[in-house]
Amino acid sequence: MGSVSFIPHLGRSRFVVVGAHALAVHGVPRATQDLYVWIEATPENAKLVWEALVQFGAPLEDLEIDPADFVRPATVIQIGLPPNRIDVLTELTGIEDFEAAWNARVESQIAGRDIPFLGRAALIANKRATGRLKDLADIEALGEDV
Repeated sequence: MGSVSFIPHLGRSRFVVVGAHALAVHGVPRATQDLYVWIEATPENAKLVWEALVQFGAPLEDLEIDPADFVRPATVIQIGLPPNRIDVLTELTGIEDFEAAWNARVESQIAGRDIPFLGRAALIANKRATGRLKDLADIEALGEDV
């Protein structure tokens, strides 16, 4: 299961899984080596995410990463190496409002737990905003115009 086994550790924190894992939930499976998780960048949630990573075994203290790092805008914290890397994002390209994305999330069960994934409209907006060829191909695979 690799990096996906981290998800249940997130417990009560507010996050949505994005990237290729979200794409798969919307019916378009694509191979990926990373797990991308967009978190709500508030102090309370940052503490929960930091604790989840420590519980999972991430050496955050050794790397001098503290909960405040999970509140800073435009932060990406990478833990591990492909194919088991976890990227924790405090912002998502093309999506301004975490709350709106949270309210439009899609849930799917993993290991007996409902896991929040980025909703279809936000996923498409994110992929359009990145402009990468593989993301534009993902939009087409979802049946949408690029």
